[in-house]
Amino acid sequence: MASGRKKQFDEQTALEAAMNVFWQKGYVGASLTDLTQRMGINKPSMYSAFGNKEALFIKATQCYIDTKVAPHVDLLFQEGVIFKERLKNHMMSIVSMQCNADQVKGCYLALCQSELLSDDIPEQAQQILKKADVMTSEMYTKLFNSDAESIEIGLNKNAKANGLSIYTILKGTASMARSGIDKSELEYSIDRMLIGIGVH
Repeated sequence: MASGRKKQFDEQTALEAAMNVFWQKGYVGASLTDLTQRMGINKPSMYSAFGNKEALFIKATQCYIDTKVAPHVDLLFQEGVIFKERLKNHMMSIVSMQCNADQVKGCYLALCQSELLSDDIPEQAQQILKKADVMTSEMYTKLFNSDAESIEIGLNKNAKANGLSIYTILKGTASMARSGIDKSELEYSIDRMLIGIGVH
């Protein structure tokens, strides 16, 4: 008996290609033609494998979170590394990605979240962007509230504000990276911010 017809493209490779289009152009700026050309498939194949543009975006966003964001988060909880170094390593890992000339510069999430006020992003796509925004902010606040070294030096007293400071500067470095600012210049800003909130 003949075997079923194999797909002529790899779904993960196509999904990562779509992720890079959204990372470069945002949700609004990415056309179906942009997406299918970069993915190397036609529109019927895209709809069959991923659904419509909104469904594809949701999958691409989750792909970004799982493959690009998660490794940076792991650095915050690395055993045997002092709190200051964990924060610095985490932030510079993100900045290095934002400035990497071998991929799209900046931050996928920051770019797409900036489009939310346009009302041109469908509801479910909005929800995953808003959820990522809240979860990131809450993660930093929780870190300052629960980490033993953070508590020891009193950073938990302003945990929410300290977390917001980190998140704010990382969104700023994403924008600066897209405009071509070098990583070494952004590292100085990271260092000054950490000193400013009391991480010595």
